[in-house]
Amino acid sequence: MQILGIDVGGTGIKGALVDVQRGELSVDRQRILTPRPATPDAVIGVIQELVDHFDYSGPLGVGFPAAVLDGVVKTAANIDHTWIDYAGEAHISQVTGCPTKLLNDADAAGLAELRFGAGRDQPGVVFVFTLGTGIGSALFVDGRLVPNTELGHLYLPNQAHDAEYSASERARIELELSWEAWAANLDAYLHHIYGLFWPNLIILGGGGSKKIDKFLPLLTVPVKIVPAELGNEAGIVGAALATELLYASRV
Repeated sequence: MQILGIDVGGTGIKGALVDVQRGELSVDRQRILTPRPATPDAVIGVIQELVDHFDYSGPLGVGFPAAVLDGVVKTAANIDHTWIDYAGEAHISQVTGCPTKLLNDADAAGLAELRFGAGRDQPGVVFVFTLGTGIGSALFVDGRLVPNTELGHLYLPNQAHDAEYSASERARIELELSWEAWAANLDAYLHHIYGLFWPNLIILGGGGSKKIDKFLPLLTVPVKIVPAELGNEAGIVGAALATELLYASRV
């Protein structure tokens, strides 16, 4: 079975047909820059472009950089604020003609990693963090997803900004941080996470994980930390998987 998965990011919107039995892209992914401003009409227009590009009709999975509750977008950290309380799932389905599942983008990446990647058969508490324009988080307990955690917006002790401001991939680039300085910021964030949730495993994905060898040896959190096995494809694969998996289902 091939299902179109789309990963909406703060910088780019990516899509591909996914073999959901194997957890692999069936075709080369297509990427279109996220429009500015990233309003509902503009973003859904790009999603329609991707549907047309693949000449696709069928179930559509869309990972989105926000908390999504019953198909309604509830937050807008890296997209236009007109998305808040917008019935994104229904509108995407209406415009594209495809039955649509809309979910948090990090949750989508987490679903892929827990089913096909670094979190396969992993018991206990597992986190998947996507390091990119922001910090996405997906929390699993014994294989079950706790949706919409949005822990990239945690405020660390004695800091005036949330964790994304200093520990995201965008922060490393825009603040012109050395790998050592950025790793220290990420380490402080992960120590905070560890003290709150005591995870058994942390999986790091997103664009910031492409050069994980530059910073993984610098992290001191006393928990196993591994790179995401599906890389930047995890969000696309997980979005496709979400069309057959409910949030609370076992992956």
